[in-house]
Amino acid sequence: MKMYSVACLMLAITLVLACQSESSRLPILGPRNGVQTRVVEGKTVTDTVYHQIPDFAFASQYGDTVTAKNFAGKIYIADFFFTTCPTICPKMTMEMRKLYQKFKDDPQVMFLSHSIDPKRDSVGRLREYATDLGVYGQKQWYFVTGDRKEIFDIGQNAYFVSAKEDSDEPGGLLHSGAFIVIDPQRRIRGIYDGTKDEVVGEVSEAIELLKKEN
Repeated sequence: MKMYSVACLMLAITLVLACQSESSRLPILGPRNGVQTRVVEGKTVTDTVYHQIPDFAFASQYGDTVTAKNFAGKIYIADFFFTTCPTICPKMTMEMRKLYQKFKDDPQVMFLSHSIDPKRDSVGRLREYATDLGVYGQKQWYFVTGDRKEIFDIGQNAYFVSAKEDSDEPGGLLHSGAFIVIDPQRRIRGIYDGTKDEVVGEVSEAIELLKKEN
């Protein structure tokens, strides 16, 4: 009876630890794109194929072309904005800058802000914007511009956030206030409200969890 109780206790501890381990792992968000099989040490393993951010090419504040390769193997935080935004952008930018300062020079973490107003947000304007924020010089936080249709498309169909024209909105553009956390495999691991004061703590915690995972 005693041995049985010990065995039950050990099983309970194992289950609790497993649950704790699972709960400390960020979910993988987005649609599942089927499964794939591979052979590991002679055994067939089936893996779920998760949604990934597709390849892209946009112009940055440095005048170069930024692609998915710039973020290969990195954790990065993405958002959508425009420099003349009269509503949520100033707050979002302030919170993103706090995150940047916290992870500045961390080789595992990068930032990517997409302008949804390429007509006004030229490379030169983005350079001024980054300089005014005090983040110009280090290629850790990219502000990008490009074809509006492509930016809208990647926002809505890859990151799953709002990014579109809307004549009823101030500035004529509508975009999400989300900070999207992307893992080194280009998968969405968290979407957080970039207009809230607590977002810095939430995203910081997500980054640290992904560091442990990877």
